[in-house]
Amino acid sequence: MIKTDKITFSSNSIRLSGYEWLIAGIICSVIFFLGPAIWVQLEHFSPKADYRLQPRLSNDYWLYKNYCRWACSKYETLVIGDSVVHGPHVSPDETLSHYLNEIAGRNQFANMGIDGVHPVALAGLLKYYGRDITDKNIILYLNTLWFSSSKLDLNIDKEFNFYHPRLAPQFIPKIPCYKASYSKRISAIAERYLPFFSWSSHLRIAYFDNMNIPAWTMEHPYENPLKAVTLEFTASENNIVQRTKKNLTKEDFQWVEPATSLQWRFFRQTIELLKSRNNTVFVLVGPFNEHIVQDKSRIVYQKMKSEIELWLRQNNVPYYAPPVLPSDLYYDVSHPTSQGYAMLAGQLFKNQSFKTIILKKEPQP
Repeated sequence: MIKTDKITFSSNSIRLSGYEWLIAGIICSVIFFLGPAIWVQLEHFSPKADYRLQPRLSNDYWLYKNYCRWACSKYETLVIGDSVVHGPHVSPDETLSHYLNEIAGRNQFANMGIDGVHPVALAGLLKYYGRDITDKNIILYLNTLWFSSSKLDLNIDKEFNFYHPRLAPQFIPKIPCYKASYSKRISAIAERYLPFFSWSSHLRIAYFDNMNIPAWTMEHPYENPLKAVTLEFTASENNIVQRTKKNLTKEDFQWVEPATSLQWRFFRQTIELLKSRNNTVFVLVGPFNEHIVQDKSRIVYQKMKSEIELWLRQNNVPYYAPPVLPSDLYYDVSHPTSQGYAMLAGQLFKNQSFKTIILKKEPQP
């Protein structure tokens, strides 16, 4: 009978003692709780004038949070909204915020536009990642495109892969078309309250092409993952624009009434949230490209727009609903050209409410 040594452990090749487990636990705890704060100091984030978040970083809410903090320390007024504020078809020095600064003669307005951030997503973005936005002047852009169908209003039962689902309410209130698994919903909630998870998402999006490290190494087998973490954001991508005008035909939009609209409900919540943080809110309504709206649809649109303006007046929210721009100053249904942004900025500076609320100028007698 052959004698064998007594097997004390399993076949694991690495075994930690109790003391070693304690050290490992301390290291992991430091990374989990202090890593995000340390990373803010290490990462080089020093935007220049006319900065805007690159489209590939539109889901990087960690970066948006840091951008909010930086912008609030440098600018008096934040221009908040979707891609119309961002300006995907124009260069950084042709956006609405740029022309506002040009007319003002100084850098007063920050471009806080995020591609695809509809009102439901914007409410979550500002609630969880825009906490530093306090005591500021806010130009809050309302793109009525989000009310142009029940699908864009997120008010359909059929599953729909909309923009920024992680910013939407995960359980209450229920978004009818949002069918994500419980694990994805809980992950989105954890990311809002635990900085480590939003930080890890930032590393994945900013440095690893939105892939986890194992997937990234499969795509880049001969590259060192550590070298991909450059701690800088290139400015060259900021200048990449899509100057493509669509061949537009008149459409029959199926407008959603404000009384039943999810997007309008969350836009109103955003106004209240910003005001609760002691911000001065000025709403810019459109202008939507009415040139491509069929006559019957335009009548419904104008009625819907009037209801929105009525609510703003009744709730003492200063706003400006500019007239529709000339048709050649639109790239598509809602994005102006460079000349369109310049005209819109000029109209704002002539608006009395804007001058009083944002520029703090006394009304002329």
